[in-house]
Amino acid sequence: MSEEDDMSAWGDALSEQADAEGSSTGETSSAEDDPWGSALAEQAEVDASAQGDIDAASFDALEKGRGEGGEKVDLDVLLDIPVTLQLEIGRAKVSIRNLLSYTQGSVIEMDRLAGEPLDLLVNGTLIAHGEVVVINDKFGVRLTDVVSPQERIKKLK
Repeated sequence: MSEEDDMSAWGDALSEQADAEGSSTGETSSAEDDPWGSALAEQAEVDASAQGDIDAASFDALEKGRGEGGEKVDLDVLLDIPVTLQLEIGRAKVSIRNLLSYTQGSVIEMDRLAGEPLDLLVNGTLIAHGEVVVINDKFGVRLTDVVSPQERIKKLK
C-alpha cells in the first residue's frame, strides 16, 4: 500500500467516524468539526493528482554495462597501482634474548636449505618461486615457477 493510499484511507476513516458520531447525536458533519479528516483527504487528492506528473526512473545506462560479454573491460586503469613486492629466502623464529645478542657478522639460520627457491610475494600473496642471480654486481631473481591463478584463489579461501 502506498503513502497516498494510506493518507486517503485515513481521511476516509476519519470522515466515516465523524459521520457516525454526527448521526448518532443527530448532528451533521462539516469540515470545521473534523479538520484532520478533511485535511488528510485533501492531501490524498493532491498526491493522487501529482502522481501523473512523475516520470518513472530509467536505468538503461546502468543495465547496459552489466554482464554483457561482448564489451571488453579496460584494465589500463589498474596498471599504475603500486604493489609491495617481497622476496622471502626463508624464515627464522628466534627469542628476543637471541635477537638482542646478534651483532655484525652474526649468522641467522633459516628454515630453508641452500639452493632452495625463494618465494616471490605480492602484497603478501605467493605469486612465484625463483632463484637468486647476480648480474653486473646486482642481485636479481629468476622466476622458476609461477603459481597459477586457480592455486592463488584456493589459498585465499
